Amino acid sequence: MTAGVALISHSTKPRGGLVHTLSLAEALHRQGFGVHLVALGDPFVGLFRATDVPHTVLPGPTKEGTTLTDRVFASIDTLADGLTGLTGFDILHAQDCIAARAAARVRDAGAPVSVLRTVHHVDDFTTPALVDCQRKAIVEPDRVLVVSEQWRRILREEYGREAEVVPNGVDPDRFPAPAADELARLRARVGAGPDRFVFLSVGGVEPRKGSVHAFRALARLRGQGVDAVLAVIGGHSFQDYTAYREASLALLPELGLRLGEDVVLLGTVSEAELGGWYHAADALAFPSVKEGWGLVVLEAMSAGLPVIASDLPVFREYLTDGVDALLPPVADDAALADAMRTMARDPALRTRLRNAAFRVVPRHSWSASALRHQEIYLDSNRAA
Repeated sequence: MTAGVALISHSTKPRGGLVHTLSLAEALHRQGFGVHLVALGDPFVGLFRATDVPHTVLPGPTKEGTTLTDRVFASIDTLADGLTGLTGFDILHAQDCIAARAAARVRDAGAPVSVLRTVHHVDDFTTPALVDCQRKAIVEPDRVLVVSEQWRRILREEYGREAEVVPNGVDPDRFPAPAADELARLRARVGAGPDRFVFLSVGGVEPRKGSVHAFRALARLRGQGVDAVLAVIGGHSFQDYTAYREASLALLPELGLRLGEDVVLLGTVSEAELGGWYHAADALAFPSVKEGWGLVVLEAMSAGLPVIASDLPVFREYLTDGVDALLPPVADDAALADAMRTMARDPALRTRLRNAAFRVVPRHSWSASALRHQEIYLDSNRAA
């Protein structure tokens, strides 16, 4: 161990960014590399699951009565203050724009640290203050990493920033299959016996996840005589998607769908329950319109759940349509419905996709990702 590295996240919620951060930290820790995870949240609650990784949860600012802009800048201030009180780190590795701005502030105040930033994706902010904040979070770090070639191109073309690709990983042992009675209990929770097809959606109801397209596709599917339910996990986000969520759910009656019966919102679930759903569902429906990598896809594949995802460039970096997943065009309700119908009616296809997915998963291990990160950390230390 030759470098002290702090992996920094703005939240303790189990969204993709923190899952990436914690999984990477655990892989580095297993390899004997000195790493410490820092996140904003409730110190009395801690992280969303237990871990052996040394970590610090700093008290986050209150969100009550504030705008998104207020919350972002309050979080930057709080995180920067907390990081200033932590010592022993040569590298501050930020995993989001809030963490990157906070880390850069600590460095610019004179701390002898290098700032790395992993850009998972770029948020669609609209206010000038947040657009500028996000731009600075990309250009200020000493070194920038991305998880896909697509985002390397985007950063070069839109921000003039060169980045290095270090792909995401997956732990194939993270989600063991639960007992048969637990699988039956989960399916019964969404009104599905052995004959009703369960599509799983992970990420809540929000624009980036293409939720409205999933609802419209499900309506088309039911109109074609396929008995299916969409189970939606998640819903917590730093941004407030209440308007989109309410508008999307308001469409359900017009589409002939019933909330709680055809579309079931499961909310935030435990780590164990998430793993249970990966095994209890029949297929993943993940019609995102924008992703940095789509860690959920690899998680589902590692648990043997066949995948439908959008034909985004990032997915084409590790998936092949019709071979290890179905990739209908982005935001195409009819094509998504066709893919869902094919998946539901063709058990042989599901078996082929599942078997092919098991060959994809080993190519994306957290241990390999951690080793590549170690090389970058050590190189950054030498360059400092």
